[in-house]
Amino acid sequence: MSAATWVGLFVSAALVALGGILLLNVFLFPRLGRGRAWAGAWPKVSVLIPARDEALVIGETVRRLAAQDYPDLEIIVLDDHSTDGTGNLARAAAPNVRVLSGADLPDGWAGKNWACHQLAQAATGEVLLFTDADVRWEAGAVRALMAEMQRTQADLITVWPTQLTVTWAERLTVSLMALVVLAYLPIWGVHYVPSPIFGAANGQCMAWRRAAYDKVGGHAGVRDNVLEDVTQARSVKAAGLRLRMADGAGVVLCRMYHDWGSVRRGYAKNILAGYGGAVPLLLATVFHWLVFLWPWAWLLTGGGAWALALAVHGLILRMLTAVWTRQRALDALLMPVSVVLMTVIACIGTGAMVGRFGRGAWCGAQGRRHDGDTQAAGGSDWRRNRRAERGDSAGGARLGGHGGRAKRAGRRQDGRVRGRWLPLGYGAVGHHDAARVRGVVRRGWGAPERLRHAPAD
Repeated sequence: MSAATWVGLFVSAALVALGGILLLNVFLFPRLGRGRAWAGAWPKVSVLIPARDEALVIGETVRRLAAQDYPDLEIIVLDDHSTDGTGNLARAAAPNVRVLSGADLPDGWAGKNWACHQLAQAATGEVLLFTDADVRWEAGAVRALMAEMQRTQADLITVWPTQLTVTWAERLTVSLMALVVLAYLPIWGVHYVPSPIFGAANGQCMAWRRAAYDKVGGHAGVRDNVLEDVTQARSVKAAGLRLRMADGAGVVLCRMYHDWGSVRRGYAKNILAGYGGAVPLLLATVFHWLVFLWPWAWLLTGGGAWALALAVHGLILRMLTAVWTRQRALDALLMPVSVVLMTVIACIGTGAMVGRFGRGAWCGAQGRRHDGDTQAAGGSDWRRNRRAERGDSAGGARLGGHGGRAKRAGRRQDGRVRGRWLPLGYGAVGHHDAARVRGVVRRGWGAPERLRHAPAD
């Protein structure tokens, strides 16, 4: 047999396997808000939100949570040295929210994990619900989540929010999350196979029973881990506890990024760690090129009906996952472009440029310490942000100007950031978007053109 025939057999087998997992998940994957009621007692829930420079979203997020119909809800926001008034906006959003001021980052901790650790210590609920500031909670969402948690007796339940995508960069990359979850991750394995290899979670929404959280060591057990959500899920499996997953189904939503720059930076930060190293990432990249790109090349070079069937099969997989997760079905026709974009991100994540995009950064402040040991050279366009630029207790975020790089004199440097970026929460917005940011603050959640930013590591 020719080499093309062997590759065709491999791709055929891969697509059949992915299609089988997808079909099982379509029928078995739990979804929130499908009328599943809970007649028993409702546990007290502590909603815990780590926030750094989240002025664009924190007010609306807190208001939506405060308006939930859940009977016993505690909302705590940790303001991690924000420079944009995040804490005050959270306080003004609802009278019953507690806003904590984050302590300085100790050695050996990642920023978000330290923030979540402080939140857990302050919480009084039986259930600890960790969620990001940019997650949107529709009416009845907390009750739906808790009903699913109680019904399944989960020790940890994680939700995959419905991803809101607007720009082409988001539509062609962020929507691939649905393909990965539904076609690569068999839900029966996550729920019923005890092996940690089936441990998976989404840090945008994780609800813990307090006892389970303490048993696996909480965030102290993953203090320096940039993939703390997945690591914690695997710890749950290893401890013999019950892990469950659910789809947000339009009840819990999130818009992670706002353009190609934020998509690129957000994914490049963690892609290497997510795949467990450069070799697995390389193998995964080759796999996706073979499965989703090679059939088209084979078709153009005379592969005939077999090549066409493989190419169309790949598009159908992508389209089905889009429909099931409320994405745009026709975007699946550009799946080859999506593969190329993710390859670019993989190259950035493994190459010399990765420091430029801030691998391991929390809210744009990589390796942040609030003891004045982080210095940044800023551009003249951002003199009004000089407090944040200095990296002291009032700021702590790194800003670069005109190609300037973050500097730490005489001390270890965890990373460098180039370019001019306005620190907005988990990522950054280019300086050319500053005027839009000012308008967006007034528009809030409802505006589809609202700028968003990259998520936590």
